[in-house]
Amino acid sequence: MNTPLHTGSPAIEARGLVKYFGSTKAVDGVDLVVPTGTVYGVLGPNGAGKTTTVRMLATLLRPDAGQAKVFGYDVTTNSVAVRSMVGVTGQYASVDEDLSATENLIVFSRLLGKSRRASRQRAHDLLEEFGLTDAAKRPLKEFSGGMRRRLDLAASLIATPPLLFLDEPTTGLDPRTRAQMWDTIRRLVAGGSTVLLTTQYLDEADQLADRIAVIDHGRVIADGTADELKSSIGSTTLQLTPADKSLAPAAMMVIEQILREPATLSAEAGRITAPLPSPDLLPDILIALREQSIGVEAMNVQKPSLDEVFLTITGEPAESDSDSKEYAA
Repeated sequence: MNTPLHTGSPAIEARGLVKYFGSTKAVDGVDLVVPTGTVYGVLGPNGAGKTTTVRMLATLLRPDAGQAKVFGYDVTTNSVAVRSMVGVTGQYASVDEDLSATENLIVFSRLLGKSRRASRQRAHDLLEEFGLTDAAKRPLKEFSGGMRRRLDLAASLIATPPLLFLDEPTTGLDPRTRAQMWDTIRRLVAGGSTVLLTTQYLDEADQLADRIAVIDHGRVIADGTADELKSSIGSTTLQLTPADKSLAPAAMMVIEQILREPATLSAEAGRITAPLPSPDLLPDILIALREQSIGVEAMNVQKPSLDEVFLTITGEPAESDSDSKEYAA
């Protein structure tokens, strides 16, 4: 099991990170604080600067301005120390096409200084962890996209790093394989690792991330828990449909009196919609309706979704094929 480093202090502290590619400012003053032992989600449209930010934090790119620390070590002046504590899984599997899964993992293990015996054992354990044992001897060119993703993540875990950067690790995976990857990420954090996860899948961030930053045009434009981000764009909504549609106007009056908020009525569906300041008011509404002999056919309480958050603060859907481009080193 991993033991978190510098328990109580952030795994990542970044202030004012800037990166230019030619005259293009790909990252424009990013600030991030990632607590140790958590999953920190980074959302953003294509070309928003997510991958460039990760590459700077992982010492793969040098910032043009600003400062970043990983477990207290500066990514520029102490890059060797930082690299010893991080694992990076990119958007494309960094493995050899002609070698088998086992051979790839053994090569990476040997490069990290492990003995032949330890490398083979580690490869066996990782292939079992990621459900690749049956394909252990097959060359990578015969692997599906999902299998390549899992092998890439396995390779990044050979040294069991305290901090793992996952840059869109489930892109292109089928739902079942994505769910398996989510379970693996949860196990990593339960074992003491910290994960910084970039993704365009909002359900992924909602399921996994303890906190979320939204990056657009190279800047962090929102940061908080999923619930905080949802609350920032609007209140929870109550939808209620009386069993007798003809009583919908009377039911709406009852709801407005209790919530002290204006409601709307869909006359055709008989459905009443109103902002819900507090879930504690729901019993009061049901009791008042019963006193008026108004039965309820359906009731639904709906929070804003992360999709709505993303659309509101960036002005475009999460999985948009933006014209902007993510620049690589």
